[in-house]
Amino acid sequence: MARNHDPRPSGAGQAEILEQFMALIAGKGSNELRGLLPEVVAAAMPGFDPFSETPPPSRRRARREDVVTYRVRIDLAETKPPLWRRLDLASDMFLNELHDVIQTAFGWTDSHLHEFASGKDYYDLAAEHYLCPFQVAEGEIGVPEEEVRLDEVLAAKGDKLLYLYDFGDDWMHVIKLEAVQARHESAPRAACVDGRRPGPSEDCGGVHGYELICAALDAGHPDHAAAVRDYARLYGKEVDPGDYAPTLFSSEEINRYLTGNGESGLSGPLGELLDAIDSPRPRRIFQQMIQDADLDNPVDIDAETAARMVSPYTWLLDRVGADGIKLTGAGYLPPVHVEAAVAELGLGKEWIGKGNREVQTLPVLVLRETAQAVGLLRKHKGALVLTPRGRAVRDDPLALWWYLAEHLPPASKWPFETQAGLICLTALAAGWIDDVNSTIADWLTAAGWGDIDGTPVSRTMANDAAWDTMSVLRRLRAVDKGPGWRDVPTPEGATFARAALRSWPSTS
Repeated sequence: MARNHDPRPSGAGQAEILEQFMALIAGKGSNELRGLLPEVVAAAMPGFDPFSETPPPSRRRARREDVVTYRVRIDLAETKPPLWRRLDLASDMFLNELHDVIQTAFGWTDSHLHEFASGKDYYDLAAEHYLCPFQVAEGEIGVPEEEVRLDEVLAAKGDKLLYLYDFGDDWMHVIKLEAVQARHESAPRAACVDGRRPGPSEDCGGVHGYELICAALDAGHPDHAAAVRDYARLYGKEVDPGDYAPTLFSSEEINRYLTGNGESGLSGPLGELLDAIDSPRPRRIFQQMIQDADLDNPVDIDAETAARMVSPYTWLLDRVGADGIKLTGAGYLPPVHVEAAVAELGLGKEWIGKGNREVQTLPVLVLRETAQAVGLLRKHKGALVLTPRGRAVRDDPLALWWYLAEHLPPASKWPFETQAGLICLTALAAGWIDDVNSTIADWLTAAGWGDIDGTPVSRTMANDAAWDTMSVLRRLRAVDKGPGWRDVPTPEGATFARAALRSWPSTS
């Protein structure tokens, strides 16, 4: 009889093993099976771990000893005709810096994740990936982008680097080194020297959506009529493709942002706030927010809307009246006036308590303190009295509305609080408020502020800094409570914020 060298079990043996395996896994959940699988694989394939992820070999090269200028062309893959930008870059630029440059050059707003890769193809198993901070925090396999220099991944003419932006729309950028040039010490870190086609807007549906929008917005495009029909069919006739209009290419404008010389067209505190934002990408986004606030157009407010918005302050001015109100020994409104405010202004709906002590009734306390902060009331010899300006606008709701706009944010000796108020008003006017405290914190940090230990501005710090401004806005119903009790701008609130930004600070 011949020897059987086939190590596999016979048909009967296979059936027996399968029966044993099915009995082993019966009733087990996914976590139990995940724990069992390595044991099964280890028995069949010693030394193999199905769950291990081994980084590919490094594709980085030694950094240059000298700094030169790299001329690169960045193409947005699959666009026809090609959409590209040609840039001059410092060879010692780190990839996190390059990320900011690409965002500016293509008109992106850094609203999504991104990742660099070096290899024949982005999805090639041998490609080395350079991760954005979120990916690093999530423990993904790759090298933090801020540790990788451009001259490590691009060295010779023709070398390529890949950059993927927005893992939903999948904007693949191919960065090709076209030339290595001598560098002058006065040269900017990055400069745009040429380009073609406008940059896609965020969330427009990837390359297909971009091309469809371009055709739908261009009456001279050969596929214009079909694109208009297709866009309406896909998104509805009421959706305007102009809402996702591409960003027109201008190397001059791109370079103004890259060099930090983008001009807001504004003077005064808002212009100073913009000047304090050094990084090109945040600066460009904040300027876009200013543009969305539509400050060039005049403000139109009717007397009825103004009277409704300022009614709490009108009530308080009337209550104080010509004779003033004698304050308690601790400097608060007496209980009779607190009770009247709660009852007549409907404040009991937003505060729990007896509503008879001002120090324990926050809506009344804030109303009185903000009226003082903007100069409508003041304390004098133990009494709360009208200021000359308070007397002048007491019987004129429209004048009171404009006075409040001209004095918001309230005067403060702390620039941190003033800038917090300005950011709040700008976001409100532009409709950019989602989480107001996070918005304020992010832009204060971009403007160079931070905690005493050097950490970024927190939501709590932002809330404290913008407290007076937000308190007035809430009392005017310029913002209302939305889902999750977050502040949501009202249409009349956006109008008020625009008026405030156009007229503040008042010289009266």
